[in-house]
Amino acid sequence: MYNDDIDRNIDETGLNEECGVFGIYDFDGHNVASTIYYGLFALQHRGQESCGIAVSETGGPKGKVTSYKGMGLVNEVFTPDNLEPLKGDIGVGHVRYSTAGASTRENAQPLVLNYVKGTLALAHNGNLINAPALRHDLEYTGAIFQTTIDSEVIAYHIARERLNTRTVEQAVNNACQKIKGAYSLVVMSPRKLIGARDPYGFKPLCIGRRENSYIITSETCALDTIGAEYVRDVLPGETVTITPDGGIVSDMSRALSKEEEARCIFEYIYFARPDSHIDGVSVYASRIQAGRFLAMDSPVEADLVVGVPESGNAAALGYSLQSGIPYGTAFVKNGYVGRTFIKPKQSSRESSVKVKLNVLREAVCGKRVIMIDDSIVRGTTSDRIVRMLREAGAKEVHVRISSPPFLWPCYFGTDVPEKEQLIAHNRSVDEIRDIIGADSLGYLDIGRLKEVAGGLGICTGCFNGKYPMEPPTGDIRGDFDK
Repeated sequence: MYNDDIDRNIDETGLNEECGVFGIYDFDGHNVASTIYYGLFALQHRGQESCGIAVSETGGPKGKVTSYKGMGLVNEVFTPDNLEPLKGDIGVGHVRYSTAGASTRENAQPLVLNYVKGTLALAHNGNLINAPALRHDLEYTGAIFQTTIDSEVIAYHIARERLNTRTVEQAVNNACQKIKGAYSLVVMSPRKLIGARDPYGFKPLCIGRRENSYIITSETCALDTIGAEYVRDVLPGETVTITPDGGIVSDMSRALSKEEEARCIFEYIYFARPDSHIDGVSVYASRIQAGRFLAMDSPVEADLVVGVPESGNAAALGYSLQSGIPYGTAFVKNGYVGRTFIKPKQSSRESSVKVKLNVLREAVCGKRVIMIDDSIVRGTTSDRIVRMLREAGAKEVHVRISSPPFLWPCYFGTDVPEKEQLIAHNRSVDEIRDIIGADSLGYLDIGRLKEVAGGLGICTGCFNGKYPMEPPTGDIRGDFDK
């Protein structure tokens, strides 16, 4: 992943997100597989477990889909040899991170479904809270599942709805009426590219254009990478259909009021690349603003402000700009340690952070340091990083976190564990400070979050337990991985 959950994945202590999606339709008939490859490369931070591409020729045999997927990073899975056979002018791609359950090639996306009306290829980012119930109902009407992901539940419902609707986009829309939770979808039918976003807008989805091609993808950074221009975001509750004849056709029948929208705030604080814009708001500017708020609300005298790479860096700069305390670099990150890094055994996990991150002794020795990070989940990573700063000679270490404390689990696609596993559960800020070994600790005030997101509607469930929809009665996240 792009941000410091790369470091934390080793310890299994940090936040993780799931999945990036990319779809493209080239109206001039050019092959799109290589463009999807580069788009997925730009979205690699959203998932490093598996990836895949599915393409079709709109002028060829109707319903013929060619696909390839595998475990690993985009540049590990795809080679010139397996990209070359992927011929088609319409296609979808996916990078995946699973929150729980099986990490297998079968669960990699896109899913390709052959059914009586033809074929569908689907890529999904999000988490459905009613997937177990929907899956149970499908199984008891004869459905046979090939994966353990809730994306397959969505695909089945689209296929079933297509039997009774005039168009595939109506089938997508009808299926979306049945599913509950977070989802941003890209669906490829033989002649159409379709995007759908849940009514709360939990996960981002945007539209771009490059010459005579249209793109639907998770983040604007993927558009920049392939030289496409940003057109607009897919709105919460919107289904868009892209064809050569109709261009972009919108259906807003699932939309809620603006007041009910509930974007995941961690897209702005943590998950998205800083060069992306989500619903018109700059991710980089959001992180700068979070740092400024921290400086206003949790000031402290110090000599240096540093960020924990990568997502802590912009917030650290914001803190520096607001406070006047110099901004500096304290950490050197080993960019060559990817997903193939062998995890240390439990007994030697102390060294795992140092494998990924090292401290510049010259930068911090003898100084009072303010360390900005995006979150504290279980606290084990934070205490190691604080200890590393002290061992490098820092006189004081003041920790500031650009999010509020985690107190509740997330059911909508962010891998926040059960509250009993959260360091902030039943502990005061002073108690957490003592556990991580900091001289002082300050969190972003929950009242600041909406401003961080540019005034847009956000979900704060993991901080205050107030979810935008009724959460499931049990923790479903171990039953279905995404």
